[in-house]
Amino acid sequence: MHLLRDVSFEYSFSGIIHVFIMQIGSMKIAMLTVLRRLIVMLSLAMVWMPPVYAENQGLSVRAATVVLPPFVIDQDGVLTGFSIEIWNEISKRMGAKTTYQLMPSVKDVFDALRDGNADIAVSGLFYTSERDREFEFSYPILESGLQVMVRNSASGEVAAFSSLWRLLDLLFSRATLAWLGIALLFVVMAAHVAWLLERRHPDGMIPTQSYFPGIFYAMYWAAATLLTQAVDRFPGRWLVRTLSVLWMFVGISFVASYTAQLTTNLTVQQIRGAINGPDDLHGKRVATLSGGSAVRYLREHGIQVVEFAQTSEIYQALLDRRVDAVLLGAAGQIYYATHEGRGLVRVVGPEFNKNDVGFIFPEETMLRRKVNGALLSLREDGTYQRIHDKWVESPP
Repeated sequence: MHLLRDVSFEYSFSGIIHVFIMQIGSMKIAMLTVLRRLIVMLSLAMVWMPPVYAENQGLSVRAATVVLPPFVIDQDGVLTGFSIEIWNEISKRMGAKTTYQLMPSVKDVFDALRDGNADIAVSGLFYTSERDREFEFSYPILESGLQVMVRNSASGEVAAFSSLWRLLDLLFSRATLAWLGIALLFVVMAAHVAWLLERRHPDGMIPTQSYFPGIFYAMYWAAATLLTQAVDRFPGRWLVRTLSVLWMFVGISFVASYTAQLTTNLTVQQIRGAINGPDDLHGKRVATLSGGSAVRYLREHGIQVVEFAQTSEIYQALLDRRVDAVLLGAAGQIYYATHEGRGLVRVVGPEFNKNDVGFIFPEETMLRRKVNGALLSLREDGTYQRIHDKWVESPP
């Protein structure tokens, strides 16, 4: 009995060992299978991960820009401003490295995009239908329009010269020419009446019966009586003398009315200035950026355009009286009027031709979608509004 029990126990123990070894074998096979699958998945991940990493972390962007306050400002070689701060934040969120290319003019910025020498234009450039034909735009970073800037009347002008200039301008205005036309008509009519009545009188003011030069004597009398009430010859007939008295009252009323209108116009012009908005730009020399959107507006409206490459040149030309007004984006005009140009210039008239401002890309670029995504995140977390409030000001 003890022998059978020992054999049975040995057999059972051997079975348990066998089963345990079989389980371990199965587990090894399963672990090897899982390990193989894990290796395959890691291999695939290694294949696909590097491009994604490079896309987000190793991106290099060439940004063409031009100085255009408050969007782009060059402070001793360091670029800052509204557009620069917006783009730097976008670039950081994309993990991109930006190399700025400072261009001398707006035209050079677009040339860099066309020639493939830049990946994006970072400045304060308007979106227009003409630019839409060959470039792509990001979501807008600002809505702005055009606005007129003029010299401040108290910005170093000599008061006497300024008043004389305005007076001469009024003297040769359309209203003055209309008054002169009316006066000439009155003089001609009165002269013919006087000639008809006085030409045969021996002691009359017309020494000849001939139409020429008799009519000129009559016109001299009519003009002198109308404007000055002072003549050196008097009519011989009582009827003409009576008409002369009535003609003097007409002259007094005429001169008084004209003087009142001239004084009123001069006073209004002194208060408001000669240019008060876009409707007053005709016949004026208006400065703007070469290649800017304002050039097209000025040419379409028949206004004399004086183009400059830099805004600093434009404002200096205005202060030097080489141009009569400046037409640029409202944001830039207001910024200059409240900073460097404070007290020297003023912004006049309404903001018009409003359009979007933002970043501009060459056609068929993959960069635009990434920029738009980052720009949306700036708006959502309040970063955009903080930068906007720092740089973009309301009209003074």
